[in-house]
Amino acid sequence: MSDTKPQLHAVHPEPEKAYMMPYAPAVQIVGACNLMFISGATASDLYHQHPHVDGEHDHSNDIGEQTRRAMECIKSILDTVGAGFSDVVKVTKYLTDIRDADGMHAVMRPYFNGWRPASTMICINQLSSPGARVELDMIVALPEGKVAPAGTPA
Repeated sequence: MSDTKPQLHAVHPEPEKAYMMPYAPAVQIVGACNLMFISGATASDLYHQHPHVDGEHDHSNDIGEQTRRAMECIKSILDTVGAGFSDVVKVTKYLTDIRDADGMHAVMRPYFNGWRPASTMICINQLSSPGARVELDMIVALPEGKVAPAGTPA
């Protein structure tokens, strides 16, 4: 196996208009890689009881704070495999109020440091954790050979 990092290329049919978008219309993975699919993260702790215990999901109603907590959960996963937000090729964003989109994007932007992965945003009535206003899941392109530490069960 090679440890060469795959190249991620944003695909813009009209590159002169790319500045208008907070995401890439598509992302092409060039070179060998492994894909990692990150489950939905909310403001709740990454590890919590199932079925849910309400006391574990007591968090701020602020969309910025909820987004930051979800991004930190995802960062912990990326750190575990030696990846970063620049390796993310696709983000799905779930909101309970579409008017929160700008606040959510303002918090997410610095994590990506200029990289704009492909993206889908969905507005729904309720999320997986009580009181959650945002949930994020991601697809990550990892260099071949980058895997979760030994002993981590699937």
